[in-house]
Amino acid sequence: MTTLQVISTDKAPQAVGPYSQAISANGFIFVSGQIAIDPANGQIVDGNTADQTRQVLKNLKAVLESSNSSMDKVVKATVFIKDMNQFQAMNEVYAEFFANNKPARACVEVSRLPKDVLVEIDAIALHS
Repeated sequence: MTTLQVISTDKAPQAVGPYSQAISANGFIFVSGQIAIDPANGQIVDGNTADQTRQVLKNLKAVLESSNSSMDKVVKATVFIKDMNQFQAMNEVYAEFFANNKPARACVEVSRLPKDVLVEIDAIALHS
């Protein structure tokens, strides 16, 4: 029987809908899409794609760490980006957070994201 555990931390933005920040199941952590909300004030980070990507990945890292996992244990990530012309800016920041581990990844351009942010990233990681 699969045991599911809801993961929640105040070090990342609370869900803006009927979902969990992450779910732990069968040795994996499934992290919901993170956007550029600063958990300290609940506001979208002003700035460009690089600035927003940095906040998104900080949020993703906080969720993983709250579940005793880490960025080094991410096996798959999906990046949703509003403008593929900003791919390089996103990718440079992404590389900072995944210097030791380069997980499998997909990146797709989308017409609109929640709260009109520029980037959203979800991930699947191994549980520690």
